[in-house]
Amino acid sequence: MTTAQAGAAPSRSRVAAVLGRHPVGMILAAPYAVYIAIVFAYPFGFAIWMSFHDYFFAAPGAIVDHPFIGLDNYKAVLTDPGVRQAFGNIVVFLIINVPLTAALALALAVGLNRVVHARAFLRVAFYVPYVTASVAVVGVWLFLFNSGGLVNSVLGPLAPDPSWLINERLAMPVIALFVTWKQLGFFILLYLAALQNVPRELYESAAVDGASRWQQFRSVTVPAVRPATALVVILATITGANLFTEPYLLTGGGGPNGASASPVLVMYQRGLQQGQPDFAAAIGVLLVIGVLIISFINRRLIERD
Repeated sequence: MTTAQAGAAPSRSRVAAVLGRHPVGMILAAPYAVYIAIVFAYPFGFAIWMSFHDYFFAAPGAIVDHPFIGLDNYKAVLTDPGVRQAFGNIVVFLIINVPLTAALALALAVGLNRVVHARAFLRVAFYVPYVTASVAVVGVWLFLFNSGGLVNSVLGPLAPDPSWLINERLAMPVIALFVTWKQLGFFILLYLAALQNVPRELYESAAVDGASRWQQFRSVTVPAVRPATALVVILATITGANLFTEPYLLTGGGGPNGASASPVLVMYQRGLQQGQPDFAAAIGVLLVIGVLIISFINRRLIERD
Protein backbone atom coordinates (compact mmCIF):
# COMPACT_ATOMS: atom_id res chain seq x y z
CA MET A 1 0.00 0.00 0.00
CA THR A 2 1.39 3.40 -0.96
CA THR A 3 1.61 6.36 1.38
CA ALA A 4 -1.23 8.09 -0.50
CA GLN A 5 -3.47 5.04 -0.15
CA ALA A 6 -2.65 4.73 3.56
CA GLY A 7 -3.60 8.36 4.09
CA ALA A 8 -6.82 8.00 2.09
CA ALA A 9 -8.05 5.02 4.16
CA PRO A 10 -8.43 6.96 7.43
CA SER A 11 -10.14 9.76 5.50
CA ARG A 12 -12.69 7.33 4.06
CA SER A 13 -13.29 5.81 7.47
CA ARG A 14 -13.95 9.24 8.96
CA VAL A 15 -16.42 10.03 6.16
CA ALA A 16 -18.13 6.68 6.73
CA ALA A 17 -18.38 7.41 10.46
CA VAL A 18 -20.16 10.70 9.74
CA LEU A 19 -22.33 9.72 6.75
CA GLY A 20 -22.76 6.01 7.52
CA ARG A 21 -22.09 3.00 5.32
CA HIS A 22 -24.27 4.42 2.54
CA PRO A 23 -23.51 8.16 2.28
CA VAL A 24 -25.83 8.61 -0.71
CA GLY A 25 -28.82 7.88 1.51
CA MET A 26 -27.66 10.44 4.05
CA ILE A 27 -27.18 13.02 1.30
CA LEU A 28 -30.65 12.39 -0.10
CA ALA A 29 -32.19 12.65 3.38
CA ALA A 30 -30.30 15.85 4.24
CA PRO A 31 -32.87 18.29 2.74
CA TYR A 32 -35.68 16.76 4.78
CA ALA A 33 -33.48 16.75 7.89
CA VAL A 34 -32.83 20.46 7.38
CA TYR A 35 -36.57 21.02 6.93
CA ILE A 36 -37.32 19.16 10.18
CA ALA A 37 -34.67 21.18 12.02
CA ILE A 38 -36.03 24.51 10.79
CA VAL A 39 -39.76 23.83 11.01
CA PHE A 40 -39.95 21.58 14.09
CA ALA A 41 -36.74 21.31 16.09
CA TYR A 42 -35.91 25.02 16.33
CA PRO A 43 -39.47 26.15 17.23
CA PHE A 44 -39.73 23.42 19.87
CA GLY A 45 -36.35 24.35 21.34
CA PHE A 46 -37.38 28.00 21.41
CA ALA A 47 -40.66 27.05 23.11
CA ILE A 48 -38.72 25.22 25.83
CA TRP A 49 -36.51 28.28 26.34
CA MET A 50 -39.56 30.53 26.39
CA SER A 51 -41.30 28.41 29.02
CA PHE A 52 -38.46 29.10 31.50
CA HIS A 53 -38.41 32.86 30.93
CA ASP A 54 -40.70 35.82 31.42
CA TYR A 55 -41.48 36.20 27.73
CA PHE A 56 -43.94 38.61 26.14
CA PHE A 57 -44.50 40.08 22.72
CA ALA A 58 -42.81 43.41 22.03
CA ALA A 59 -42.80 45.85 19.16
CA PRO A 60 -40.67 44.85 16.16
CA GLY A 61 -37.06 45.88 16.71
CA ALA A 62 -37.53 46.56 20.42
CA ILE A 63 -34.88 45.11 22.73
CA VAL A 64 -36.38 43.89 26.00
CA ASP A 65 -35.17 41.63 28.78
CA HIS A 66 -36.69 38.20 29.28
CA PRO A 67 -35.48 37.18 32.74
CA PHE A 68 -35.16 33.54 33.74
CA ILE A 69 -38.02 32.58 36.08
CA GLY A 70 -37.42 28.83 36.42
CA LEU A 71 -40.54 26.71 36.86
CA ASP A 72 -42.94 29.59 37.53
CA ASN A 73 -44.75 29.14 34.20
CA TYR A 74 -45.15 25.41 34.84
CA LYS A 75 -46.50 26.08 38.33
CA ALA A 76 -49.00 28.54 36.88
CA VAL A 77 -50.06 26.02 34.23
CA LEU A 78 -50.50 23.14 36.67
CA THR A 79 -52.55 25.25 39.08
CA ASP A 80 -54.76 26.82 36.40
CA PRO A 81 -58.29 25.29 36.48
CA GLY A 82 -58.87 25.96 32.77
CA VAL A 83 -55.68 24.16 31.76
CA ARG A 84 -56.43 21.18 34.00
CA GLN A 85 -59.91 21.00 32.50
CA ALA A 86 -58.47 21.11 28.97
CA PHE A 87 -56.10 18.22 29.69
CA GLY A 88 -58.99 16.27 31.21
CA ASN A 89 -61.06 16.96 28.09
CA ILE A 90 -58.33 15.64 25.81
CA VAL A 91 -58.06 12.47 27.90
CA VAL A 92 -61.80 11.89 27.37
CA PHE A 93 -61.33 12.58 23.68
CA LEU A 94 -58.46 10.09 23.33
CA ILE A 95 -60.30 7.39 25.30
CA ILE A 96 -63.15 7.60 22.78
CA ASN A 97 -61.30 8.44 19.57
CA VAL A 98 -58.24 6.18 19.57
CA PRO A 99 -59.86 2.77 20.26
CA LEU A 100 -62.83 3.62 18.02
CA THR A 101 -60.53 4.72 15.19
CA ALA A 102 -58.39 1.57 15.37
CA ALA A 103 -61.38 -0.79 15.62
CA LEU A 104 -63.46 0.79 12.84
CA ALA A 105 -60.49 1.30 10.52
CA LEU A 106 -59.44 -2.36 10.83
CA ALA A 107 -62.99 -3.70 10.43
CA LEU A 108 -63.70 -1.53 7.38
CA ALA A 109 -60.31 -2.30 5.84
CA VAL A 110 -60.99 -6.03 6.14
CA GLY A 111 -64.39 -5.55 4.54
CA LEU A 112 -63.02 -3.42 1.72
CA ASN A 113 -60.24 -5.92 1.13
CA ARG A 114 -62.85 -8.61 0.45
CA VAL A 115 -65.10 -6.48 -1.76
CA VAL A 116 -64.99 -7.45 -5.42
CA HIS A 117 -67.26 -4.89 -7.09
CA ALA A 118 -66.92 -1.07 -6.73
CA ARG A 119 -63.79 -1.49 -4.60
CA ALA A 120 -62.11 1.69 -5.89
CA PHE A 121 -65.29 3.74 -5.43
CA LEU A 122 -65.74 2.59 -1.82
CA ARG A 123 -62.11 3.30 -0.93
CA VAL A 124 -62.34 6.81 -2.36
CA ALA A 125 -65.66 7.38 -0.59
CA PHE A 126 -64.13 6.60 2.79
CA TYR A 127 -61.12 8.80 2.03
CA VAL A 128 -63.06 11.90 0.88
CA PRO A 129 -63.85 13.23 4.39
CA TYR A 130 -60.16 13.09 5.33
CA VAL A 131 -59.07 15.29 2.42
CA THR A 132 -62.02 17.67 2.81
CA ALA A 133 -61.36 20.82 4.82
CA SER A 134 -62.81 20.72 8.34
CA VAL A 135 -64.48 24.09 7.76
CA ALA A 136 -66.47 22.55 4.90
CA VAL A 137 -67.77 19.52 6.81
CA VAL A 138 -68.33 21.22 10.18
CA GLY A 139 -71.48 22.81 8.77
CA VAL A 140 -72.92 19.35 8.15
CA TRP A 141 -72.34 18.30 11.75
CA LEU A 142 -73.78 21.55 13.05
CA PHE A 143 -76.87 20.80 11.00
CA LEU A 144 -77.03 17.27 12.40
CA PHE A 145 -76.39 18.02 16.09
CA ASN A 146 -77.81 21.47 16.79
CA SER A 147 -80.97 21.89 18.84
CA GLY A 148 -83.29 21.62 15.85
CA GLY A 149 -81.04 19.32 13.85
CA LEU A 150 -81.71 16.05 12.12
CA VAL A 151 -80.48 13.86 15.00
CA ASN A 152 -82.79 15.51 17.53
CA SER A 153 -85.68 15.31 15.07
CA VAL A 154 -85.16 11.55 14.76
CA LEU A 155 -84.75 11.02 18.51
CA GLY A 156 -87.73 13.17 19.39
CA PRO A 157 -88.35 13.08 23.18
CA LEU A 158 -85.14 11.05 23.65
CA ALA A 159 -82.99 13.96 22.46
CA PRO A 160 -80.70 15.37 25.17
CA ASP A 161 -81.48 18.68 26.80
CA PRO A 162 -79.43 20.84 26.47
CA SER A 163 -78.51 19.67 22.99
CA TRP A 164 -75.33 17.86 21.98
CA LEU A 165 -72.84 20.63 21.33
CA ILE A 166 -74.03 22.85 24.16
CA ASN A 167 -74.15 20.00 26.66
CA GLU A 168 -71.12 19.88 28.97
CA ARG A 169 -71.18 16.08 29.14
CA LEU A 170 -71.76 15.41 25.43
CA ALA A 171 -69.81 18.11 23.60
CA MET A 172 -66.43 16.37 23.70
CA PRO A 173 -67.80 12.89 22.83
CA VAL A 174 -69.54 14.39 19.78
CA ILE A 175 -66.28 16.05 18.73
CA ALA A 176 -64.48 12.71 19.18
CA LEU A 177 -67.03 11.02 16.91
CA PHE A 178 -66.62 13.78 14.33
CA VAL A 179 -62.83 13.45 14.27
CA THR A 180 -63.10 9.65 14.08
CA TRP A 181 -65.40 9.89 11.07
CA LYS A 182 -63.28 12.52 9.34
CA GLN A 183 -59.91 10.78 9.73
CA LEU A 184 -61.08 7.20 9.28
CA GLY A 185 -60.22 7.04 5.58
CA PHE A 186 -56.53 7.67 6.20
CA PHE A 187 -56.25 4.89 8.78
CA ILE A 188 -58.23 2.51 6.55
CA LEU A 189 -55.55 2.98 3.90
CA LEU A 190 -52.84 2.08 6.42
CA TYR A 191 -54.63 -1.14 7.31
CA LEU A 192 -55.31 -1.95 3.65
CA ALA A 193 -51.60 -1.68 2.95
CA ALA A 194 -50.84 -3.96 5.89
CA LEU A 195 -53.43 -6.53 4.78
CA GLN A 196 -51.71 -6.91 1.41
CA ASN A 197 -48.73 -8.40 3.23
CA VAL A 198 -50.71 -11.09 5.07
CA PRO A 199 -50.06 -14.43 3.29
CA ARG A 200 -53.22 -16.05 1.92
CA GLU A 201 -51.83 -19.41 3.03
CA LEU A 202 -52.50 -18.47 6.65
CA TYR A 203 -56.22 -18.02 5.97
CA GLU A 204 -56.34 -21.22 3.92
CA SER A 205 -54.66 -23.17 6.72
CA ALA A 206 -57.05 -21.71 9.27
CA ALA A 207 -60.03 -22.60 7.06
CA VAL A 208 -58.78 -26.17 6.66
CA ASP A 209 -58.55 -26.42 10.46
CA GLY A 210 -62.20 -25.38 10.68
CA ALA A 211 -61.74 -21.79 11.82
CA SER A 212 -64.71 -19.50 11.26
CA ARG A 213 -64.42 -16.01 9.73
CA TRP A 214 -64.34 -14.47 13.19
CA GLN A 215 -61.67 -16.92 14.38
CA GLN A 216 -59.58 -16.18 11.28
CA PHE A 217 -59.90 -12.47 11.96
CA ARG A 218 -58.92 -12.83 15.60
CA SER A 219 -56.12 -15.37 15.16
CA VAL A 220 -54.65 -14.37 11.79
CA THR A 221 -55.59 -10.83 10.81
CA VAL A 222 -55.18 -9.04 14.13
CA PRO A 223 -51.70 -10.44 14.93
CA ALA A 224 -50.53 -9.96 11.34
CA VAL A 225 -51.41 -6.24 11.27
CA ARG A 226 -50.14 -5.50 14.77
CA PRO A 227 -47.34 -3.17 13.50
CA ALA A 228 -49.95 -1.20 11.56
CA THR A 229 -52.13 -1.07 14.67
CA ALA A 230 -49.23 0.40 16.64
CA LEU A 231 -48.78 3.04 13.94
CA VAL A 232 -52.51 3.83 13.86
CA VAL A 233 -52.70 4.19 17.64
CA ILE A 234 -49.63 6.43 17.80
CA LEU A 235 -50.76 8.65 14.93
CA ALA A 236 -54.30 8.91 16.31
CA THR A 237 -52.89 9.84 19.72
CA ILE A 238 -50.64 12.54 18.28
CA THR A 239 -53.32 14.07 16.06
CA GLY A 240 -55.89 13.85 18.85
CA ALA A 241 -53.62 15.56 21.36
CA ASN A 242 -53.22 18.43 18.87
CA LEU A 243 -56.98 18.91 18.60
CA PHE A 244 -57.82 22.53 17.76
CA THR A 245 -59.97 23.11 14.67
CA GLU A 246 -62.95 20.99 15.67
CA PRO A 247 -63.70 22.49 19.11
CA TYR A 248 -62.88 25.96 17.78
CA LEU A 249 -65.50 25.62 15.04
CA LEU A 250 -68.10 23.25 16.50
CA THR A 251 -68.46 24.76 19.97
CA GLY A 252 -67.38 28.35 19.40
CA GLY A 253 -63.99 28.07 21.06
CA GLY A 254 -64.24 25.33 23.68
CA GLY A 255 -67.72 25.80 25.09
CA PRO A 256 -69.88 25.22 26.94
CA ASN A 257 -67.92 26.45 29.97
CA GLY A 258 -64.67 25.01 28.64
CA ALA A 259 -66.09 21.47 28.39
CA SER A 260 -64.67 20.99 24.89
CA ALA A 261 -61.50 23.08 25.20
CA SER A 262 -58.27 21.32 24.26
CA PRO A 263 -54.73 22.19 25.43
CA VAL A 264 -53.83 23.50 21.97
CA LEU A 265 -56.94 25.69 21.96
CA VAL A 266 -56.01 27.05 25.39
CA MET A 267 -52.48 27.68 24.09
CA TYR A 268 -53.95 29.77 21.28
CA GLN A 269 -56.25 31.69 23.62
CA ARG A 270 -53.64 32.38 26.29
CA GLY A 271 -50.65 32.82 24.00
CA LEU A 272 -52.07 34.89 21.16
CA GLN A 273 -55.36 36.32 22.32
CA GLN A 274 -54.25 37.16 25.87
CA GLY A 275 -50.56 37.81 25.19
CA GLN A 276 -49.03 35.14 27.45
CA PRO A 277 -46.71 33.19 25.13
CA ASP A 278 -44.53 31.92 27.98
CA PHE A 279 -47.58 30.38 29.67
CA ALA A 280 -48.67 28.85 26.36
CA ALA A 281 -45.17 27.47 25.75
CA ALA A 282 -45.25 25.68 29.10
CA ILE A 283 -48.57 24.06 28.11
CA GLY A 284 -47.00 22.94 24.83
CA VAL A 285 -43.98 21.38 26.50
CA LEU A 286 -46.16 19.47 28.96
CA LEU A 287 -48.38 18.32 26.09
CA VAL A 288 -45.40 16.99 24.15
CA ILE A 289 -44.13 15.11 27.21
CA GLY A 290 -47.57 13.63 27.81
CA VAL A 291 -47.96 12.51 24.18
CA LEU A 292 -44.51 10.89 24.20
CA ILE A 293 -45.33 8.97 27.38
CA ILE A 294 -48.73 7.80 26.10
CA SER A 295 -47.29 6.82 22.70
CA PHE A 296 -44.48 4.86 24.36
CA ILE A 297 -46.92 3.00 26.61
CA ASN A 298 -49.25 2.25 23.70
CA ARG A 299 -46.43 0.89 21.59
CA ARG A 300 -45.11 -1.32 24.38
CA LEU A 301 -48.58 -2.69 25.06
CA ILE A 302 -49.40 -3.37 21.40
CA GLU A 303 -46.00 -4.75 20.39
CA ARG A 304 -45.18 -6.53 23.66
CA ASP A 305 -45.07 -9.92 21.86
